Amino acid sequence: MSKHAPSFPSRVWSRWMSVPLWLQILIGMVLGIIAGITLGDDASYLKPIGTLFVNTIKMLIVPLVFCSLIVGVTSMQDTAKMGRIGFKSFGFYLGTTSIAISIGLLVGYVMQPGAGLGLEGAKIVSEVKEAPTLMDTLINIVPTNPVAALASGQILQVIVFAVALGISLVLIGEHGKPAIRVFESLAEAMYKLTDMVMKLAPYGVFGLMAWVAGEYGLDMLLPLIKVIVAVYIGCALHILGFYSVVLTVFGKLNPMQFFKGIGNAMAVAFTTSSSAGTLPASMKCASENLGVNKKISSFVLPLGTTINMDGTALYQGVTALFVAQAFGIDLTWVDYITIVLTATLASIGTAGVPGAGLVMLTLVLTTVGLPLEGVAIIAGIDRILDMARTVVNVSGDLVATTVIARSEDELDVEHYNADMEQSALIAQHNEVDIQQKVAENVKSNS
Repeated sequence: MSKHAPSFPSRVWSRWMSVPLWLQILIGMVLGIIAGITLGDDASYLKPIGTLFVNTIKMLIVPLVFCSLIVGVTSMQDTAKMGRIGFKSFGFYLGTTSIAISIGLLVGYVMQPGAGLGLEGAKIVSEVKEAPTLMDTLINIVPTNPVAALASGQILQVIVFAVALGISLVLIGEHGKPAIRVFESLAEAMYKLTDMVMKLAPYGVFGLMAWVAGEYGLDMLLPLIKVIVAVYIGCALHILGFYSVVLTVFGKLNPMQFFKGIGNAMAVAFTTSSSAGTLPASMKCASENLGVNKKISSFVLPLGTTINMDGTALYQGVTALFVAQAFGIDLTWVDYITIVLTATLASIGTAGVPGAGLVMLTLVLTTVGLPLEGVAIIAGIDRILDMARTVVNVSGDLVATTVIARSEDELDVEHYNADMEQSALIAQHNEVDIQQKVAENVKSNS
């Protein structure tokens, strides 16, 4: 053997790093489940690995959203185009949310997940946070202190301030260009930092899945397996059925290429249960795998993280019927319409963080007079349900971004249809072009 030949650990590490990131994440997920079932309660010792990964993602969220939104707004220049894209995004997200909860109600009605549990008259004590009213949400979207909103991570307020600041920088013309260049530089730095953090995903996923498997095990899941299956079936129908139709009809795109391109984001969404936490991975997938222009993804994706809650709305439909069936309460067609409207409107401003859907569920149950004690039952399996609904939320964000980019002629179709290796080469080439243009702009303005 040559003395210069790499050692066995080096060869293993080199082989591991050549594995695609999505496959690394999948391997980490499977190994985490095996470790969790094997270790049981002791798997909690592995949770800090996942927590560390989630914390690094949270570190990115506010600066990434703030800088990328400003860059997205200022890169458009055309305020009419910006308003058109905002209108398309808002309409798309509300429309798909309505469809999602309708699918949830249909699945809940057909599968009857709560039938036969015999909880009529049961008293279960539960403590749940009071869900914010729609009026409170609308009032609070404008920050009284933008710095405090940035520091506390109030994403909806950060979005409003970033969009307003971006529009102002465009309107002041030449005076705004130095500040725009600063934000462009910061945004590029955040994209690079995102790329670095995402390399930690397989290890974070391993720690999180080990903890979840060890915490819940199989015994606790069996009594509520029917509601879990119902939610997962509803999510699969929405992603593979409805989103495929949207991509085919409105985007004239191959859905299979889309799902290949967003695998990494879906894996991160499933394990972190956070739409906001998955935003860095979503932005990376949109630009590098799908060929979406960054000025579109930088605007539509952060907006979707806040107002697009397709998965959460679908979950509301299934679990609301589960609670009604478990407690022997019959719902009228008016109740069904009320659930659809309430869940759709309540999705605006719901935080894209783990557990937020449980708070939103209290609002839906209260609106149609269902017992809030049902929340305590759902809380036991909420994390398992949260994983599936977050995948739907993130997939919906990326569908909206792709379709809107296509409608605005801001989608590189050749890039979209390329295989993963070709996409990486195209993305690298585009990155070099962007850096050259930035350097030319700096040189011309110096």
